[in-house]
Amino acid sequence: MAPDLRSSLLPADVWLSIVGIGEDGLAGLGERARQAIAGAEFVFGGTRHLELAKAAITGEARPWPQPFDSDMKAVTALKGRKVCVLASGDPFFFGAGVTLARQVPANEFKVYPAPSAFSLAASRLGWALQDIETVSLHGRSLDLIRPLLHPGRRVLALTSDEYGPAAIVKLLMANGFDESRITVLEALGGERENVSRVKASSFDLVDLDPLNLVAVEVQAEPQARILPLGFGLPDDLFEHDGQITKREIRAATLSALSPRRGELLWDIGAGSGSIGIEWMLAHPSMRAIAIEHHAERVARIRRNASTFGVPGLQVVEGKAPEALAGLPVPDVIFIGGGGSKGGVLEAAIAALSAGGRLVANAVTLEMERVLLDAQARLGGRLIRLSVDRAEPVGPMTGWRAAMPVTQWAWVKDVAS
Repeated sequence: MAPDLRSSLLPADVWLSIVGIGEDGLAGLGERARQAIAGAEFVFGGTRHLELAKAAITGEARPWPQPFDSDMKAVTALKGRKVCVLASGDPFFFGAGVTLARQVPANEFKVYPAPSAFSLAASRLGWALQDIETVSLHGRSLDLIRPLLHPGRRVLALTSDEYGPAAIVKLLMANGFDESRITVLEALGGERENVSRVKASSFDLVDLDPLNLVAVEVQAEPQARILPLGFGLPDDLFEHDGQITKREIRAATLSALSPRRGELLWDIGAGSGSIGIEWMLAHPSMRAIAIEHHAERVARIRRNASTFGVPGLQVVEGKAPEALAGLPVPDVIFIGGGGSKGGVLEAAIAALSAGGRLVANAVTLEMERVLLDAQARLGGRLIRLSVDRAEPVGPMTGWRAAMPVTQWAWVKDVAS
């Protein structure tokens, strides 16, 4: 009599198996992964995943509910039973495993990963995975690819559907990357696998498989919109109405803000959103909330966030300090030149937890007075920034001074 796999599979405290499965189905799985599927009372997955594993499923197959429940209530409700979740490739690389781990402690599940789509693509192309850029655009904004478009770089982008490659090419063409080489890799690892190569400017691929990944070898035209690394991006890359922290001051301000991975910034009086945008460009883990009360500027911030590839920038329309109520606690706060009235600085100081950082810039005497008083009470670093730019003076050239900026940088201690 065959052993009951359902009773012999997992240690007592592990009730959940997460199995990565590729387009080659059961043939690509190891013995333990196949046993995890066969031994489960309930097997969750997309319709495609369940079909691929059908021959091994002995329990109840449950397709994901529509719309998808990111809290995974259907899975967590079965805690203590033997449950298996099927995911594409590596469940912890932009996969369902990441979502599950937010709900289930790591000591309660066992993971059997398969090669990710990125690994398969790199192996087909002969690209060193550690030397290239990877981004998942599956169910996410296409704009996320924008910061990765640097001349000579290689990018692997996972798409959502058969229209994804054309959408990427359209973005490339609109931003001066017409000569970039495009490789579309479809249904990697399965019987439908196909690889097609074409230049962006002559892209004509149709009837693509919904499961695809796009490889881009970036070639830039002279006018290409390239987002440089580092702080102080050119002002003319931003859409603005003059209310923008100019690039030299912005570079000094972001240096004072001292971004650290995973931190949340409040940008109060965001104007064009330039500070929050460059903050988020520093690292994919960075988060920012732009607070702005002018409706036109709010719309402009959202457009800038899109064209700079940081669609996750949260924009709050409202006037500080009232608009700050209920927002997530920030790690860092920036206040632009208009925070002299209404208790904005006091509200910002109160919002910070111990160790939080605050940087405020003043261009008016009124705001400078506020910062001088704050520095006298609380300490911190006070500096004055002045920039002169060479500009035409009739037929010649001379120096024209920009408005000086007084900057206060402060770290909140336990007693504040």
